[in-house]
Amino acid sequence: MQDRFLIYTSAAFPAPTNEHRGNLIKPHKMGNLLLSTSLFGTGATTSEQGNGGRFITRKISKGITYYYAPFPEAANQTKCPAKDFSTALCHSSSSPSPSAPSAADPSSSPWLCDTLPHSPLSSQNTHQSDSASATRPLLLFLSWLGAQPGSVAKYTDMYLERGMDVFLVQSSVLHFLWPSWGLEYGLEVLKVLEEPQFSGRPILVYASSIGGYTFTQILTHITRGPKEHTGLAQRVIGHIYDSLVAGTLEHMAIGLGQTLMPSLKGLVKNIAMLYFWLFKTQTADFYNNGIQVFQNNPITAPALFFFCENDALCDPVTLEKTIGLWRRRGVTVVSRKWKKSIHAAHMRCHPEEYLSTLEQFLNSLPVSPLKAKM
Repeated sequence: MQDRFLIYTSAAFPAPTNEHRGNLIKPHKMGNLLLSTSLFGTGATTSEQGNGGRFITRKISKGITYYYAPFPEAANQTKCPAKDFSTALCHSSSSPSPSAPSAADPSSSPWLCDTLPHSPLSSQNTHQSDSASATRPLLLFLSWLGAQPGSVAKYTDMYLERGMDVFLVQSSVLHFLWPSWGLEYGLEVLKVLEEPQFSGRPILVYASSIGGYTFTQILTHITRGPKEHTGLAQRVIGHIYDSLVAGTLEHMAIGLGQTLMPSLKGLVKNIAMLYFWLFKTQTADFYNNGIQVFQNNPITAPALFFFCENDALCDPVTLEKTIGLWRRRGVTVVSRKWKKSIHAAHMRCHPEEYLSTLEQFLNSLPVSPLKAKM
């Protein structure tokens, strides 16, 4: 069976319909994953205050949040304190993540210091940016499913400290279960990144778990409309993949059972395989296209992969084949593999090796703010 880059889903695989949106299931945790606070919702985040610098948080749309450095013109906005990244690392294994609010009411989140309608973005907040912000590198952070604010902050604060703004994208299980919805979401993210406020800025991509799938949906639109979207591909200075979900459909179905319901892993696998078979044209065919897009990635900037051998959601052999393919295409690829670790939690499990590898990679990129000491 062909190699497939997929993301995990929750325990059952119903044919998605609009009436399913908003249903909640009991959460289960694995590493940094919450499986899942909201089965079909992107999920709003809540704030966790700490010491360190200050930044402004702006909700662009459901699932998309922008964190940027304050400047004089934004004095009338609510400022949220950014957690010091070194402190965050020290408490990464001991501090519990706050509970996520209901996805039905994302506006209730205290992290969302200001809310904007999605369109037009530029007409409502471009006046708050100054020339310094317009040139700051932008981190496109595509998080794992159900990412909690405390866990996300441990990553994003490092980049805020390095002089970058952060563009957080959170995905829903439905974006995978029904890929056409994932493509729509990918286009939404792409259009926001092409708004005047962001269009001239260098981009560093960080995709974790399901984030790799969402980024592939963005790449699909870039390959379909190279003249329209080529600017974004050229602005990417580097891309980082943490716990990219990879393997065959059967491999992923087995991993699902082992992760969600070990005692019923055979049943979960069979349900997953049945779903993919029943809705092949709406699922598997889309995944096959995504594989081709990712393997022939139009972005040729340096790449970094973090993965491990014992990840039920990532087949290291499949991933290493892709890394080899990219290198043969002339892409500079750095990888860090551990024999044992936890999916989407390598920084918590191996902080020194993780940060050392990340620092060396960032220092190799041609953007001065990234060269600060990690």
